[in-house]
Amino acid sequence: MSQTPRLLLIAPPTMTRTPAFDRAAALARAMQLPLHIVAFNYLQALAIAGLFAPEQINRAREGYLDTHRHWLTEQAVSMSKHGIEVTSEVVWVHHPYEEILNFVNEMPLALIVKDAEDVPALKRVFFTPLDWQLLRDCPVPVHLVTDARHPLPRKVLAIVDVLRSEEQDQVFNDQIVEAAAKLATQCNAQLELLHVYDWAAVYAKDMGYGAVPLAAGLYESLNEAQHEAFSALAERQGIAPEQRHFIEGVPLMNICNFAHDHQIDIIVMGTVQHGGLNKLLGTTAESLLHHAPCSMWAIKPSRG
Repeated sequence: MSQTPRLLLIAPPTMTRTPAFDRAAALARAMQLPLHIVAFNYLQALAIAGLFAPEQINRAREGYLDTHRHWLTEQAVSMSKHGIEVTSEVVWVHHPYEEILNFVNEMPLALIVKDAEDVPALKRVFFTPLDWQLLRDCPVPVHLVTDARHPLPRKVLAIVDVLRSEEQDQVFNDQIVEAAAKLATQCNAQLELLHVYDWAAVYAKDMGYGAVPLAAGLYESLNEAQHEAFSALAERQGIAPEQRHFIEGVPLMNICNFAHDHQIDIIVMGTVQHGGLNKLLGTTAESLLHHAPCSMWAIKPSRG
């Protein structure tokens, strides 16, 4: 297997050209990286029927997979006409996340691209959707696509959280901004930087310890400290003042409103795996997955 980093497009099980195809193709051209397309297939009815008539069902399954392989090959050929190196495959698997991890371990991946799934809230109660698994635990950057009105993104929004001051979180914020800036440069897109100062969460955390609430003056001092940390981050990363946005309020609502008002194509944010570091913007990432008016790009802290 080539050691050249590549993009991995997770195609839907249905033979449908979705927005993720166009986004993956545009990014592959902009990043000058090869693209590998994989579709995970599993039909429960065929799997159960195979218990009673294995030979016939195996032939039916292979016929179905061959049809899907042919369709994916046609998509790959179409993309290759635009100068992209594209490969494809179809995998019969019941639990795709474990198979995705195999790809992560077997080939150098720069990014995983996938259509965001609209999973009903009741259904999410009983199982963890694949998108959530990727956001929480996948070590490779994940791009969940909601639409491809601009296959090559025109506006990129980096979201950071400067409320915490540990060195590891400061380093992670730099990584988020650097990833967003690199993406914007590769796509010739406009970059914006946003921090939403959730003073209500600070107050609730303070009250949670059972102590006397902080005086209003100290909350103002904390607000000022957040401004300073945000400005320092922007200065380190060379973000122009007009591209910096410091907002007070509820993160989810304000991020969604900002993305809508500024016609953002991609939100770049950080998530961390459970355990070790406390989760940074983790719940916000999962909420944004179902409410943001644009696509998401999630990265994990660099190892080591």
